[in-house]
Amino acid sequence: MRHPPRLTALLAGAAVTMASTALALVGTASGAAAAPACTVEYSVTNQWTGGFQGAVTVTNNGTALNGWSLGFSFPAGQQVSQGWGGRWTQSGAAVTVVNESWNGRLDAGAKATTGFIASWTGANTAPTAFTLGGAPCAVDGPTTPPTTPPTTPPTTPPTDPPTTPPTTPPTTPPTTPPTSPPPTPVTGAPELTVSGNKFTDQNGAVRRLLGVNRSGGEFMCVQGHGIWDGPVDDASVKAIADWKADTVRIPLNEECWLGLDNIKPEYRGAHYVGAVKDLVAKVLAHGMTPVLELHWTYGQYTGNSSGCGDVHASCQKPMPNARYTPAFWTSVANTFKDDKRVVFDLFNEPYPDRATSTAAQAWTCWRDGGTCPGIGYEVAGMQDLLDAVRATGAKNLVLVPGIAYSNDLSQWLTHRPTDPAQNLGAAWHVYNFNTCSTETCWNDTLAPVAAQVPLLAGEIGENTCGHAFIDRVMKWFDDRGLSYLGWTWNTWNCNSGPALISSYDGTPTAFGIGLRDRLRALKP
Repeated sequence: MRHPPRLTALLAGAAVTMASTALALVGTASGAAAAPACTVEYSVTNQWTGGFQGAVTVTNNGTALNGWSLGFSFPAGQQVSQGWGGRWTQSGAAVTVVNESWNGRLDAGAKATTGFIASWTGANTAPTAFTLGGAPCAVDGPTTPPTTPPTTPPTTPPTDPPTTPPTTPPTTPPTTPPTSPPPTPVTGAPELTVSGNKFTDQNGAVRRLLGVNRSGGEFMCVQGHGIWDGPVDDASVKAIADWKADTVRIPLNEECWLGLDNIKPEYRGAHYVGAVKDLVAKVLAHGMTPVLELHWTYGQYTGNSSGCGDVHASCQKPMPNARYTPAFWTSVANTFKDDKRVVFDLFNEPYPDRATSTAAQAWTCWRDGGTCPGIGYEVAGMQDLLDAVRATGAKNLVLVPGIAYSNDLSQWLTHRPTDPAQNLGAAWHVYNFNTCSTETCWNDTLAPVAAQVPLLAGEIGENTCGHAFIDRVMKWFDDRGLSYLGWTWNTWNCNSGPALISSYDGTPTAFGIGLRDRLRALKP
């Protein structure tokens, strides 16, 4: 959905905080105590085997600066591969972070937060010395971040085959080959793999993704109100499962995940990542598939159909950006790559077609990124984002949307990115006000895609306060064994966006009744 409402309710409950290392830096001058040049908080916000995500927040304790440079050295061979919130360089162990143009002013008492992704081996020991503009600072009380990588609950291995063959083989072959029963679906959330044009689980059973979106994580944090819109406790997640949903799509914000300093500290970085991991765990515990989707991103766009003029991730942009979005997916993939039950949806609703003059330019921009006509920032294409995910070793199912706010898949097959893991599906969105909102269009543009790859309607909805339109969508998808998710499991009203519920106990709206009844009919 293009424009979730701006809400003012504060998040109920505290975000789960990940393990971190805090370093307070105290400066000294030769011969006498002096005010420290800066105070630095260094934290490891996320860690996995061979890599980690960190953040450095520097507070200027001196006079105002128009431009700043932060320096430190890694003591254990760590190597930075990506950075944001500043221009990162590394020579040997020495790391330098120089301000960006938009955060170069650092007043007395002001803070700047930068983030990075780095590799580590052996021990991930924290840095012991920092400088701000060359002024040295002493370190007070560092601790070492945890070195145990995240683990995934083990799955039950198949029973070993018998070690000896039958003693008496049949003497006469049957005249009619026996029909094998279909594979039994695994219990709980599956590890999804693409087989032809179907999603299948570990047993080879065909699976459909049927469920809801859970909006909030894309806009609450950047608007300064919290992390989620409404409760995400166990009872509220169970209410989704009680509709017989088996999938929950969770929209995210890249600046909040990466911990950029325009986000309130309590809603960014480790706090945000921990809250997402906690919700994913609850969804999995109720046997449902979590789909992590990047919704709002950095990059200033004021052209045709602009949702906002803000450079920050406060609205839907036409395409992801090369500065932060690959780093976002590197971090997300590293966080969840050991659990193939988690699905990645690369970008909510691309619309390069509104910025460029031809469909050919739009689809080239969509796949390859770079300098795209009509878009003023460097674009990360779908191939760039998929490459970032696969470079981590993640084999998770990845979904790739089309253009025109994900409503156009007409050239998806021609321009689809190359996936070395061969675990790629197509994502499509539809509302009653979209261009491709008729069975004729679906037959012409969706059916050819669905014949070759699995197809998920990641958002279906209507602005009528009823469900006549999505009933047509669900029937078309049901007739072909395809997947769909309703927008959205939030207590909004018809004037602010399609809302499935009026209460987080699962009480449906007049719109939500259509989806709830369909899901329960499919899985009585």
